[in-house]
Amino acid sequence: MKAMRLEAIGKLFVREVEKPQPGPEDLLVKVEACGICGTDRHLLHGEFPSTPPVTLGHEFCGIVEAVGDAVNGFRPGMRITGDPNISCGLCPQCQAGRVNLCANLKAIGISRDGGFADYVIVPQKQAFDIPLSLPAEHGAFCEPLACCLHGIDMAAIKAGSSVIVLGGGVIGLLTVQLARLAGATTVILSTRQKSKRDLAEDLGATASFDPSDDDPVDGLVGKRGLLPGGADVVIECAGVRETVAQAPKLAKSGGTVVILGVLAQGEKVEIEPFDILFRELRVIGSFINPHTHRRAADLVGSGKVNVEKLISRRITLDEAPEAIRNPARSGEIKVLVMAGI
Repeated sequence: MKAMRLEAIGKLFVREVEKPQPGPEDLLVKVEACGICGTDRHLLHGEFPSTPPVTLGHEFCGIVEAVGDAVNGFRPGMRITGDPNISCGLCPQCQAGRVNLCANLKAIGISRDGGFADYVIVPQKQAFDIPLSLPAEHGAFCEPLACCLHGIDMAAIKAGSSVIVLGGGVIGLLTVQLARLAGATTVILSTRQKSKRDLAEDLGATASFDPSDDDPVDGLVGKRGLLPGGADVVIECAGVRETVAQAPKLAKSGGTVVILGVLAQGEKVEIEPFDILFRELRVIGSFINPHTHRRAADLVGSGKVNVEKLISRRITLDEAPEAIRNPARSGEIKVLVMAGI
């Protein structure tokens, strides 16, 4: 079969490899769609921990082709989405329910072979069924949506809350929709690209802001800003130093800041601890998707989160290395690697 292999840092190629065989508790899944994530670019450049050589791809869905002897609840012909993050269940963090912080965490598409391939092996405990009536490419959004759900959970958004979302990529645009579903009455998305600001408002943002037009602090939360005094919740979704540094300044006193975007490993950001202390801000990291993948799959299946408008391009597996090697195109949101195109 074909698979896109990260052979070493900076070396990404489509290769012919042996088709995998499922173990007793595994599903063999024929991949239909797999999303390109910013993390894939970090992996290529050695900015996120991985164990090459490995087949990349952690945002995938597909059709079950075969199951191991000990598998229950899944059968050939079902469509599944895979939660890529595999915890050990035994370490102290797992025993405390914090499976995303597992000391022995492994991830499909990062430390074991993933979904940029014709087939992928998925342990049954990582598989979640989704409707066959659902467009295949929609199933590839379950993983990023699950990560956003965890961020929303950490933010503890209440009905009537005000929220600022920094970053207009797929994570920011999913977060806008989830914040509205959680009951926020004011949701402002900040990004430089007009097409993404317009899309955010189409998807439920009550306003949008161009940080290249005005100082973000003054323009968003200053006396004449969109939300004078600050937001109850600020969610950083861009994964860049500038917006991480801005985020605490945009929250109201007693507010919450959630860091959801992924910066390159080793990046440093200056913050003012006195400001966090004096205004009693909660600054929280949100890492991956503990116990949220089922909810994400149900949301995608329900249609209550619009993912179709987030698809920028559909490409073949052979085109995927070039798409990952190069920066995202202007205005691009989600590129999907599709089987059979």
